Amino acid sequence: MAASCAVAVGAPALAADAGPGAPGIGDEYFPGYGNGGYDVGHYDVQLRYQPDEDRLTGTTTVVAEPTQDLTSFHLDFALPPSSVKVNGRDAEFTQDGTELQVTPQDVLQAGSTATFVVEYSAVPSEEDGGETSPWIRTGDGALAVGQPRISAWWFPGNDHPRDKATFDISVAVPDGTQVVSNGVNTDTSTIGDWTTWKWRTTEPTATYLAFMAVGDYDISTREGAFGQQSITAYSTGLGELDGPARASVERTPEILEFLSGLLGEYPVESQGGLVAAEGLSFALENQTRPTYSPAFFRSGANTGVVVHENAHQWFGDSVSLDQWRDIWLNEGFASYAEWLWSEHEGTGTAQELFDHYYAEYPPDHSFWTITPGDPGRENLFDEAVYDRGAMAVHALRNVIGADALRDVVRAWVHSKRNSNGSVGEFIDLAEQRTGRQLDRFFDAWLYTPAKPEPGPDTGIPVPARDAADRPAPPAVAQLDRTHELLHGH
Repeated sequence: MAASCAVAVGAPALAADAGPGAPGIGDEYFPGYGNGGYDVGHYDVQLRYQPDEDRLTGTTTVVAEPTQDLTSFHLDFALPPSSVKVNGRDAEFTQDGTELQVTPQDVLQAGSTATFVVEYSAVPSEEDGGETSPWIRTGDGALAVGQPRISAWWFPGNDHPRDKATFDISVAVPDGTQVVSNGVNTDTSTIGDWTTWKWRTTEPTATYLAFMAVGDYDISTREGAFGQQSITAYSTGLGELDGPARASVERTPEILEFLSGLLGEYPVESQGGLVAAEGLSFALENQTRPTYSPAFFRSGANTGVVVHENAHQWFGDSVSLDQWRDIWLNEGFASYAEWLWSEHEGTGTAQELFDHYYAEYPPDHSFWTITPGDPGRENLFDEAVYDRGAMAVHALRNVIGADALRDVVRAWVHSKRNSNGSVGEFIDLAEQRTGRQLDRFFDAWLYTPAKPEPGPDTGIPVPARDAADRPAPPAVAQLDRTHELLHGH
């Protein structure tokens, strides 16, 4: 404290009101996530990983702009640092769980460019940071894949979707081991017994959507949709699931063409997918390259999950949630994209799927007690966020019309590209674009813990369609299996 005061007194007048950055970015569900006082522009993550020991050694450089005059700031990081430098000078630091507080030698002035360099070496699977480690160690390597957080177990940063940045990720591994990450593979080189894989993302990316997969993978690079590079990777340990996994993920370019016809221009610079053989019990929409558990393909090809994760490239990745309570903007629209794909493939129309789910859950079912617009931290990935969330989108289509819904969705993803949005902002846009007052609709579907009643305000035909006595559309079985796994985030 004495050192901080001395710096402030001796600094120019600009720093007179300097102070520490907040240890959280202001998320209602996760107050400790993210940090205040600076915005990150770029991460340079340079790693060396030894699979046999699960030993990760790294140097991460964070390029940031202070948004206030800073005497100290926080980074979200679970691994123990060996040194921290700020603007090339040694900085003091303390660590409590996943909060790394850094005190530089000089006050960081608002609007300047600052670099934070953190060196570290640890076994990520053994570091809990005060909570369960999301790092996944596998028989042939590791997976840095998780939601709502993972980055703190492999690089320090501002861990909240509200602060997105570009990435360079370089990983050295024993020769013969592969590394897959986001964006484009800019270089792969071998020196001695080590091979270094370099990956780059040029579109702003949330920290939890940056990923790394290390292991034995069959990697293919080809031209995908829109003339982009498409990179797919399949674990060599998939066995009999290799075929159905490829039959699903290799259709990614076709699926992206379909989605772009609905949502507008594909918003990121690369595409593809990765299927692990072990460790994952879910799929995640890592930016440019979703990752999939092999469990999705146990019953055969599953294009629905590929549609879901790639719809997130628009809803979730390019347009990220403002707070984690806004999760409906991610999962409701990605789930509804599956319904539209089912309609496209002839396995059930969106209305048939709506009718099925509306009839499946009686009014006293717990499904209706979860409000997708504000589900609560404990219900962040509840089935209601996915299925009731998709029903809300379809009901909105019934209320305003298919053309109007497409107009609202395209306006949303265009105006919010590479930024963040809230459910409230989406509602405002829907009302602005349609010229209609939609409070009763959104209250019923997103904020009322009860089954919406049929009527023109809710988008449910009167009398309500009763699908209980009709066979479920063919798509339902795959949708239910897929969402059961997706709820495991």
